[in-house]
Amino acid sequence: MPDVSSRGRGSALPPDDVLGRRVKAELRKRMRAVRQTMPLDACRERSLRIVSTLAAHPAVERAKAVALFWPMLERHEVDLRELDRSLRARGCAIAYPGMGEEGEILFRFVQDPSTLAPRDLGFAEPGDGDPLVGGTGKDLSALEVVVLPALAVDPRGHRIGYGRGLYDRALKATRGATRPLTIAVAFDFQLVMETPATPLDEPAALVVTDRRTLVANDPAVTGGEGDTMSSPREEGRPRWSPT
Repeated sequence: MPDVSSRGRGSALPPDDVLGRRVKAELRKRMRAVRQTMPLDACRERSLRIVSTLAAHPAVERAKAVALFWPMLERHEVDLRELDRSLRARGCAIAYPGMGEEGEILFRFVQDPSTLAPRDLGFAEPGDGDPLVGGTGKDLSALEVVVLPALAVDPRGHRIGYGRGLYDRALKATRGATRPLTIAVAFDFQLVMETPATPLDEPAALVVTDRRTLVANDPAVTGGEGDTMSSPREEGRPRWSPT
């Protein structure tokens, strides 16, 4: 999918930003192709591992309102439907993203996930009658956890998606104490050492794959002032390693 977001439109970009966009586009293309080669049975098995890790995380266990995404199975995305079912079984409210009239992403609480339906961008969205989170769909302070999709993600929590920057813009509006915990999910082969980062990116606080959980080491997430290029902490292990 081409990048049709408004980022940088109508203005000259610094050389580093131009290079970063090219690298992101190449990573996006490669990861889509690699993920597409994975058998659906393997997608399901790996997705269940991710769901199991998410469900056992303390923040998810105690959450009363969580935002998920409905998988585009034809694109071999991480399938979180089992997590939806288990969270609903204990009374947790589940929100899903949809597109607003101005091209922004809006979150709505969905009572029945079978009512989600694909629209212009191909992903399943809530209906217009589903209640908007926070009354506007943009105030995410009513959510405790937001699970983010990724085509590629690095240990700092920086993601590469489909190129529209929808989640980045939505998360930028909610910062500080009211910001929900953000968790990027991906298959382990989608974890890369580094993705190009821009000031517009909103890194995830945690990265969960079918093999590991990483705590992002980005000051934008942790509130620290250290080197954003240093390795993060893997839960249960002192440092991240690709093995």
